Amino acid sequence: MECKEVEIVIYGAEVLCSSCINLPSSKETSEWLEAAISRKYKDQPFKITYVDIHNPPSAGDKKEFAEKVIEENMFYPVVLIEGKIVGEGNPKLKNIYAELEKYGYIPA
Repeated sequence: MECKEVEIVIYGAEVLCSSCINLPSSKETSEWLEAAISRKYKDQPFKITYVDIHNPPSAGDKKEFAEKVIEENMFYPVVLIEGKIVGEGNPKLKNIYAELEKYGYIPA
């Protein structure tokens, strides 16, 4: 089964959220996730988009969700796969992998 290229969107900020002091920054988490997913699902396409919640795109779903992260005081980074929240604060690879496999991704 051919896997569909999914979009993984990571919402975060340069400044760590107050409960995330000892965790990596949202940007570091984004880079770490990209490396981990690339290793686990070799040669399977996916797209990672990082959105700074304090400087989101000027319109669209990503802007709306960035505002929601701030308004609802969500722990960031918030990780979405195809619009579904799969991680918040300190995302777990196991949950992210499980969601990717629903889209046909096969571990290497």
